[in-house]
This record gives sequence, structure tokens and C-alpha cells, in this order.
Amino acid sequence: MKKIVFILLILILVSSFSWAGSFNLGDFPIGKWLDSRWNALWEFKSDNIRILNSETGDLFYDFDGKTIENFSVKPSLKGIVLSFYCRETGKRYTFTKGATNLNLDMLINTDTGNTYEVNLPFKK
Repeated sequence: MKKIVFILLILILVSSFSWAGSFNLGDFPIGKWLDSRWNALWEFKSDNIRILNSETGDLFYDFDGKTIENFSVKPSLKGIVLSFYCRETGKRYTFTKGATNLNLDMLINTDTGNTYEVNLPFKK
């Protein structure tokens, strides 16, 4: 009986840190921001994040249904910060929306140690 209770507790703890499903962006702004280096349009919806081709609108990547870990939307001295780790991509994403402009600062850290940082101008 103790083993069953222990296993259930472990499962509850693990499920609280990762899930596969839609996002809840809370206070983070929704809209589209352009990464011109990769011709990518980051689309933030109230329940999902997608990456689209900025010219054709074709889908590059959809985070819906992926395993998302350590998801958070928090205020900071720089503005509001959205961060999460996606197990399928092996990347940690951090988006900061400052209080003084419409742009996002994006930082991506990969499991291999590579870092990508760019300012994304607001598109709509």
C-alpha cells in the first residue's frame, strides 16, 4: 500500500511540472512578432504558440500538444516574462515584453549549449 501511495505522489509531482496540451498565456500579450533572421512569425494566442513563415503563412512549428515543462508567466523588472522548456525541440524559450514598447526580446537556449537571442518587432 505504501508503494502505491508513493508512486501516486511521484506521478502527481511529475505531472505538475510537465504536460502536453495548450498554453494559458495569462497576462502575456497575444499577437504576432517577426524574427526577420529566420523569416519566422511568432504567433501567441491565448491557448497556443506557433511559428509561421512570415511571407507565406505556412506553419513552421506548433507547440500545441507538445511536452511543455517549467511554464511560467511572471512580472519582472524588465516587463512580463514568459518562459518554458519544450522537450520535443530540446530548447528553453524565454520571451520578455517590456513596458515601454511593443517588441519582444527572445532568448532560446538549446540542450546542446547553443544560444539564440533576438529582438522581435510587433507585427499585429
